[in-house]
Amino acid sequence: MSPLLFLLVVCSGVVTGVLGALLGIGGGVFLIPVLVLGFGLPMHEAVAASVVTIIATSSATASVYVDRGISNIRLGMSLEVMTTIGAVLGGLTANYLPGDVLKRIFAVFLLVMGALMWNKTRRRGDARIEDDPNASIRGEFYDEAEQRTVRYGVRRLPAAMLASTVAGNLSGLLGIGGGLVKVPIMNLVSGVPMKAATATSNFMIGVTGVASAFIYFSYGHVNPLYTSAAVLGVLGGSRLGTLIGRKVKSRTVIVIFIVLILIVAARMFMA
Repeated sequence: MSPLLFLLVVCSGVVTGVLGALLGIGGGVFLIPVLVLGFGLPMHEAVAASVVTIIATSSATASVYVDRGISNIRLGMSLEVMTTIGAVLGGLTANYLPGDVLKRIFAVFLLVMGALMWNKTRRRGDARIEDDPNASIRGEFYDEAEQRTVRYGVRRLPAAMLASTVAGNLSGLLGIGGGLVKVPIMNLVSGVPMKAATATSNFMIGVTGVASAFIYFSYGHVNPLYTSAAVLGVLGGSRLGTLIGRKVKSRTVIVIFIVLILIVAARMFMA
């Protein structure tokens, strides 16, 4: 790998790190298309690199969000058990599927999630947030952009746990961190504010990534040069993303989320 190519991969990692930290999805949804379409990396190697960078994203951002009280630790740990089980199964499955099949699964999944988020946003914006004193899990945080304290109760926890198993499976299968499922589910189904959902997802994705990274490594899919360059970029980008996230309103985050995943889905499907 030439120094220029290494630098380009690092820059790509910075961009995906910012988006991953801001949206709580790990950045894999953006990094994988860049590595496959832009740098010609095989799909399995791109997924493996993404899984490792997801761990870097979580490491760089989780402590910041936890320290500010935005991440809901109790909710995150409740969902992560099911997510990890799904991630291990997804990582094993991915090694028996052709790269083209993974691309198509990836693209279709993004289109479905993008359409769902757009429909909900068009009708009412952020999900209905309620502070239910009887909820088994509650949370609160200070929103700097809104300049107010947000309090909420988590609804439909069993449904969110079931969806987390699917999220983990997709994370291991596609290297996307699972945040693309967990963030919308926490927001739309469980009534968790978008900022808390993305912060909690950032807290969870590192564990999910570790669960499947060992599987990809054992199959020899981890490309050391591309992966190390991407990790360097993602670490810096993730820190920058947390700073941006403090000043951005929830609705803006949702719109960015939708637009980017639809663009990526179209590009991957045509690849």
